[in-house]
Amino acid sequence: MDPHALGNGAALAPVLPPLDEQPRRRILLVEDNETARQELQRLLETDAQLRVDVTADGAEALQALARQNYSIVITDLRMPRCDGMELIRAVQERRLPVTVIVTTGHGSIDEAVQAIRLGAYDFLTKPIDMAHLRLVLQRALRERALQDEIAALRTQLQDRYSFQNVLSKNARMHAVFELVRNVADSNTTVLIEGETGTGKEQIARAIHESSSKRAGPLVAINCAAVPENLLESELFGHEKGAFTSAVNRRQGRFELAHGGTLFLDEVGDVPLAMQAKLLRVLQERRFERVGGTEVIEVDVRVIAATNRSLQRLVKQGAFREDLFYRLNVVKIDLPPLRERPEDIPLLATHFAQKYARPGESPKQFAPRAMEVLLGYSWPGNVRELENAIERASVTSRDQLIQVENLPPELLNPAGPLPPLQVDLTRSLPELLKSVIASIEQQYIRKALKKAHGHVGRCARICGLSRRSITSKIAEYKLDKAAFRE
Repeated sequence: MDPHALGNGAALAPVLPPLDEQPRRRILLVEDNETARQELQRLLETDAQLRVDVTADGAEALQALARQNYSIVITDLRMPRCDGMELIRAVQERRLPVTVIVTTGHGSIDEAVQAIRLGAYDFLTKPIDMAHLRLVLQRALRERALQDEIAALRTQLQDRYSFQNVLSKNARMHAVFELVRNVADSNTTVLIEGETGTGKEQIARAIHESSSKRAGPLVAINCAAVPENLLESELFGHEKGAFTSAVNRRQGRFELAHGGTLFLDEVGDVPLAMQAKLLRVLQERRFERVGGTEVIEVDVRVIAATNRSLQRLVKQGAFREDLFYRLNVVKIDLPPLRERPEDIPLLATHFAQKYARPGESPKQFAPRAMEVLLGYSWPGNVRELENAIERASVTSRDQLIQVENLPPELLNPAGPLPPLQVDLTRSLPELLKSVIASIEQQYIRKALKKAHGHVGRCARICGLSRRSITSKIAEYKLDKAAFRE
């Protein structure tokens, strides 16, 4: 027998110098030929820096990978039960932090190339040249160590700058985190104010999940998205027959949140009539379902959020002052993203990792692309940034996100309004009427969009009566149905 060849397995070779000094690394050898498997294991373990475990097929290998962390998997491609291709696919789908090297016969080079496309690091043909295998292992282990170090740094970054999945390096946000810790185990009502997209629901969830006393669920309701005539039923539930479509008894959000937390999003959009009922429940923690007489008591922690100043709404007469004070026990102000630019690279990197394709490393940012991200005002805050990075991750063709992969509005942000063109052929009253009509129509369109076509809520946003808004919608020929989507 040729001392340098094993019929279906590895080639015998003299013992080579050990790999570069490094901690002992575990290798998983997947080979269905028992003789070749044992021989290759023996040869690899002559290096004191390596520990080699063996399995006979891909199914056993996946079980081993679930039990133990490995740096390298060396696998044959053709095996019974679960072959090498299936093993590579499973490693990629589960995002296991392991490097795969495949071995194959001379007649299966096409399969080896396919394995590389699926995510394998390299391939070797049988009979295996041990000197070449050792070189491939050295290179793979160095790269694996680097990837493990990056993963460890990401973990440290998460531990240092993350609080309940909310990421920030900003001092004001860290003050918010500290406030969340302080109120988490109390039953205190919390009011969160911040612009759209700043992460109000994430902070509410952080308060709930930081509490050791809240064993119940976090139940959320967007008060602006529920029609006015259904909001009472959504909050307090209804009895069978309470109204035409009430064919069964239904529990409301307060009941569903018993023992947990109720998150009232966009609480500033609650109608005045409903505000009085909400105030009573917050004071007494008891209510009746719509159409019912049974008094229901609940243990609920209430967190409210709004993208408008409730204090300003109180001054405008659009929000009850007593309800404001009931909600405003502990107030959390979330700064917009433009006021915490140090978070932009951190969040962008996090979202690039979140939207990386399976089996691929997160995409990096070209310096000019990061400059654009840092220079933009982010009116949609963190939500807009996430959408931008998702788009860039999908459209970039290589591992680097370039300027052209970013949304167009980041490259050409809307500037200040152009100066009014004064036409002296028109009288001043006529010109003013035209300008006011233009602004009024734009305002009502935006209010209708926010209110999802609901006239009553649109009227409250505009600070006008329902009759006035109905009249103006007819005057400007606006289609309410178009805003309901």
